[in-house]
Amino acid sequence: MATIQVVLDAKLLKAADHAAKRGKVNRSALIRTALEEHLRRLKQGELEKRDREGYLAVPQKAEEFQVWEAVGVWPTD
Repeated sequence: MATIQVVLDAKLLKAADHAAKRGKVNRSALIRTALEEHLRRLKQGELEKRDREGYLAVPQKAEEFQVWEAVGVWPTD
């Protein structure tokens, strides 16, 4: 692991320290976890945007939905 320096305002630092104490982790672990989660959400957002743009560029045709309607029906027994 690398050691870095991060500048936080007093209010954010106090909130981070409080959250770390509640979570029984140190400040570094809290910040690491928060950054990992943030990066995961960014990646997920990028994938969703890519999919959305793809569907806008090549919209599904009405007949494509009919195939899934039959598959998506709950069994009757």
